[in-house]
Amino acid sequence: MVGSAIIRSLQRHGYNNLVSSYHKRKPEKSDLRWVDLDLLDQLQVAEFFQAESPDHVFLAAAKVGGIFANHNYRADFIYQNLQIQNNIIQSSYKNGVKKLLFLGSSCIYPKECPQPMQEEHLLTGPLEYTNEPYAIAKIAGMKMCESYNLQHGTNFISVMPTNLYGPRDNFDLETSHVLPALIRKVHLAKLASENNLQAINRDERIFGPIPADLKKSLGISPIGPQALAKSIDKEPEVIIWGSGTPMREFMYSDDMADACVYLMQNVDFRDVVQNRNKGDSGESDDIVRNCHINVGTGKEISIKELAEMVKEVVGFRGKLVFDTSMPDGTPRKLLDVSRLRELGFREKVDLGNGIEKLYRWYTEQ
Repeated sequence: MVGSAIIRSLQRHGYNNLVSSYHKRKPEKSDLRWVDLDLLDQLQVAEFFQAESPDHVFLAAAKVGGIFANHNYRADFIYQNLQIQNNIIQSSYKNGVKKLLFLGSSCIYPKECPQPMQEEHLLTGPLEYTNEPYAIAKIAGMKMCESYNLQHGTNFISVMPTNLYGPRDNFDLETSHVLPALIRKVHLAKLASENNLQAINRDERIFGPIPADLKKSLGISPIGPQALAKSIDKEPEVIIWGSGTPMREFMYSDDMADACVYLMQNVDFRDVVQNRNKGDSGESDDIVRNCHINVGTGKEISIKELAEMVKEVVGFRGKLVFDTSMPDGTPRKLLDVSRLRELGFREKVDLGNGIEKLYRWYTEQ
């Protein structure tokens, strides 16, 4: 999702000498030059940089997922993200890359972080436990860019995006983030209410397995291990993890990509150092930290309100049920985007229009 959005933005801005990596499956119908590259392999990455000698690098690759995936695959999240970052940042330095932009995540901030979260709040408290391994990896990548700049004079900048959504999002119900998961669940519930088993079956083939508990809540029966149901035996309902009270901020992926291209074109590491606010820390001028840039909208919405918005866009008339026995995650995650605004960027797509765009993309697949 993120990488393809950045490619679209670069092409809209007239950049055509682009190369991108893929692993296991080459994208179809693309005029982009693709290289089969395992970013976990240090030697492959080093050889790629030596062969291509890129001037500018957008480091968007990462292993990402929602609460379920972060909690259950902790070792995968910290190892794979550290490995990707280490390989690309080191090779960028070794091969004289003029500028690198590293994408982190808003989960780097403490669980009980003051709201909205400022760049200066980094490492001021414990992280949220569920995604701690992923957050630590992202903090390490950001600090690696900062440290290479200070020691080696590189021009590596870091951005911390809020929750993102958009075309090519992940709709796998075990690893997806909240918005695509809601869209798929509500869409499936709508299909169930229409007794459209053929469409449900097609959705499962395209976007991955529908968990047994979801089939049950949708009234699809019998629930077999391999095959979809033969009938709908009750009014479908959508069960949502948690209380619905946590607040979240969302940004459309094309807005995020435009922000990244804008920063790559117009903002250097030294600009952020000069503009950063050290607050009341009392630190001397020669201490440089917290030079990343929050990228978001500065607006938040509750998960319950978000679910109602998705329900309206999809056109589902059934029930939304909140399972309070399941974890909520961090209570609030609103970014302070003052630094981004001061640097001259503002997003264009509001949440309502963005959900409509994503739902249209999803149904077109």
